Amino acid sequence: MTLKHPKGPAAPARDLVPAHVFMLEGDEIPRHRLPDGELPPDVAYQIVHDELMLDGNARMNLATFVSTWMEPQAERLMAECFDKNMIDKDEYPQTAELEMRCVNILGRLWHAPDAEQATGCSTTGSSEAAMLGGLALKRRWQQRRASEGKPAETPNLVMGINVQVCWEKFANYWDVEMRLVPMEGDRLHLSAEEAVELCDENTIGVIAILGSTFDGSYEPVAEICAALDDLEARTGVDVPVHVDGASGAFVAPFVDPELDWDFRLPRVASINASGHKYGLVYPGVGWIVWRDAEALPEDLIFWVNYLGDNMPTFALNFSRPGAQVVAQYYNFLRLGFGGYAKVQGYAREVATRLSAEIAGLGPFELITNGDELPVFAFKLEDGVENYTVFDVSSAVRERGWLLPAYTFPKNREDLAALRVVVKRGFSHDMAGLLVDDLRKQLPRLEKQPQPAHDSTTATSFHH
Repeated sequence: MTLKHPKGPAAPARDLVPAHVFMLEGDEIPRHRLPDGELPPDVAYQIVHDELMLDGNARMNLATFVSTWMEPQAERLMAECFDKNMIDKDEYPQTAELEMRCVNILGRLWHAPDAEQATGCSTTGSSEAAMLGGLALKRRWQQRRASEGKPAETPNLVMGINVQVCWEKFANYWDVEMRLVPMEGDRLHLSAEEAVELCDENTIGVIAILGSTFDGSYEPVAEICAALDDLEARTGVDVPVHVDGASGAFVAPFVDPELDWDFRLPRVASINASGHKYGLVYPGVGWIVWRDAEALPEDLIFWVNYLGDNMPTFALNFSRPGAQVVAQYYNFLRLGFGGYAKVQGYAREVATRLSAEIAGLGPFELITNGDELPVFAFKLEDGVENYTVFDVSSAVRERGWLLPAYTFPKNREDLAALRVVVKRGFSHDMAGLLVDDLRKQLPRLEKQPQPAHDSTTATSFHH
């Protein structure tokens, strides 16, 4: 089945007619079916290369949290591992060893009780890792209910409406009721009070986000855990917490070491993170670590006899490249704690300085300033009615900047914002160029008689 784009029909299929420089003048090369014969490799490369020039410049993509720069040495290591299948642990035992070293490193970084025997694995990304965390929560709840002789047909999961779409997928795929806390006023993420109000004996867990994608803010994990401690003391209802640390789990340990959000809090059962976000690796690699072996139900682990070795696996995927795992270990080895602290501290420095300069331009008002995740959101001041944040996004796109404009979810659909994600490779100099381009576009926007774009007509961002 071909999925149609929601904004209209697919473009008509047109065959490609190579230019004479390809030495194939006059030959038509089909785009949507296999050609009848082979092409010279240089010709095939050039055709694909030229089409990809229409993509945006990844280094100027302020929308994505995904890493867009790595050191050449890391790229070389990845190229050397493209052909290694991560699942072939018997054939590539050292790659498997590097994976477990990474899990142990993360277990120590997140204060797991027994980091020497950390329980976790790599995944294709944080979404897969989050689903594994959710599955473990559901299975533990089911087993507890069975041991108590109680029904287990109606599990629910509590979270803020600002969660990433992977949690909606988890709830849909595994028949779990999503209990979403909407935004209200200036509260743009989950708080302890709202989380506890939605919990009952059928709640398999609460999801706390360390770094909301909407504005870069941390949810108060310690406060949520404390409120759940109180709930258990009053009612006996024991609800674990899973921390979605897709971005923040690779930021907070290095620049907010005093912040309690990880396994130092006994109620935190598991943590997921994206190695390909602030873990500083190209996509796609994620990580899931559980507090201990007890937090991962044994019946979720499969023992597979594969290529002569009996090995455990609890990821959703099977075959996948080992290159990103190797690159993650390279980063850990190369940067160490001090290097990560330097990289993430610089990103926060750029974010807070850039947000202040944007606020100083006049028509913009900060929602956040980048002092948690190096991510900030801003909106137009009240009273600006002749252009929108979508017009601003479109204007700077002319210079190559991918600056996302979007509306917030339920109960704050009235709030339309722009967001900047500062990643490794985005420097003070690039930030200055962005400010200059915003400043140059403002006079033109201010002369507009009315808005040109809104959320339905502008280029949309969903991450």
